[in-house]
Formats: sequence, structure tokens, C-alpha cells
Amino acid sequence: MKKLHAFVVLTAVLVAMLVAGAHVVLAQPDPHNVFQMLSGLQGNWVGKGSEGRPIEVSFRMTAGGSALMNEIHGEGHENMITMFHMDGDRLMMTHYCGVGNQPRMKLISADAESASFEFFDGTNIKPGDGHMQRVTFAQAESGRHTEEWVFLDHGTEHKEVFTLERAK
Repeated sequence: MKKLHAFVVLTAVLVAMLVAGAHVVLAQPDPHNVFQMLSGLQGNWVGKGSEGRPIEVSFRMTAGGSALMNEIHGEGHENMITMFHMDGDRLMMTHYCGVGNQPRMKLISADAESASFEFFDGTNIKPGDGHMQRVTFAQAESGRHTEEWVFLDHGTEHKEVFTLERAK
């Protein structure tokens, strides 16, 4: 009887683990939906960076609607472009950085209000070189959004947050 009870308990635990695992798979963000969500940011944005400096950002669709371009308007190193596009069932972005490299990131998480990307490779990046490591785009309310960029340099992370609203 003890063996039967142990078998029933073990079976129940395994079934619960399978159901939980299936839930995790179902909870993965749909990259196509996230691309559509990000395309909703099309237009011009103005705001401030972490240190209160004014910033202008724009988003626009290009390449027949297959790519979304994000441009951080600035001068010199502060003028950067990021391109978002689908790669099969994966949402990717390439950031053309002011430091002269091009980190590529893939979507790692998303919900109805935000999307986060993380570095997986890049060009012109030697071991230890500084590069963008992560970025999160969040839109908690209509007409406003934030961008949190994380730069990794020799093991140290530097965070920059843009708080933006639609330009009028």
C-alpha cells in the first residue's frame, strides 16, 4: 500500500511538473506580436536621459514593412540607429553604436507593455570591448515610453534610461 501511495504521489508530481512546463512554453512572447507592438512606436519622441539631458528619438518602418528603424538623434557618438526585424520566428535587433560596433540582440522577454532584448553576438567587438548588452522598451501609458539601455564595458554595466513622450 505504501508503494502504491508513493507511486500516486510521484505521478501527481510529474503531471504537475509537465503542466507547469507546458505553461512556461505557452507564456513565451510571440515575436511577431512584439514586432507589431514596437511598430506602434512609429513617430518622433522627445524627452530626457538619465542625467536630464534632452534627447530625441524616432521610429519608422522601412524595407517594405519588414524592418523598424529606431534612431537616437544626437551628434557624434550620440547619434545611433537600431534596426528591428524578424529572422524566421525570432525577433532580432542590430544596434549601430556610437562606439563603432554593431551588437546584435534577440528578444528574451515581453509582455503587453514591454520588450527586452539581450546581446548574443556582434561585429567589431573584441573580447572585453564595451558594447550594448541589454535594452528594454516599455510603454506603460499611451504617448509615453521609456528605453533602458545597458552598456557592458570590461565587466561593468552602465545604464542609461530615456523617458520619452510623443513630439507634438
